[in-house]
Amino acid sequence: MRELTAANPTLEIFAAAMLGDAGEITRLLAGNPTLVTAVSPDGWFPLHLAAHFAQTEAVRVLLEHGAQAGARSTNAMQNTALHAAAAGRAAEAGRLLIEHGASANCAQQGGWAPLHAAAQNGDIEFARVLIDAGADVNARAENQQRPLDLALTKGQQAMVDFLEARGASL
Repeated sequence: MRELTAANPTLEIFAAAMLGDAGEITRLLAGNPTLVTAVSPDGWFPLHLAAHFAQTEAVRVLLEHGAQAGARSTNAMQNTALHAAAAGRAAEAGRLLIEHGASANCAQQGGWAPLHAAAQNGDIEFARVLIDAGADVNARAENQQRPLDLALTKGQQAMVDFLEARGASL
């Protein structure tokens, strides 16, 4: 890892975010605060990577150093760190992002909301975080699919029951 990051020092912030090395993130940002808004070659901010890999302390440090909870990736997905956390099944990171202003109803490319990912994954803990923060249980993506549709398609019966108990319908 050191050899790779030595060849491109900007990669260090992304590696530290993925690995959850909050101390290294703090050190890097002290030397170059603009790294908090660095974009990886594939369009991710350090916050997206920390959130996706459930590195809650790294998420906290990045937010404390000015990372924007609602910033969108620069790639075709156009998602937020909350989407990344949902994809990574990282409920605690998601909770922290919401506490710092991430919208539970933000839509990425295709109109997908974080609740779509949580429903598809059967991640009830993450779905609860989102719904408690005001996520629309009947949000439709551009293809008209709702979280309940995805839970049904993936055979996530516990999620189906959870969503229906919170007002989801077909």
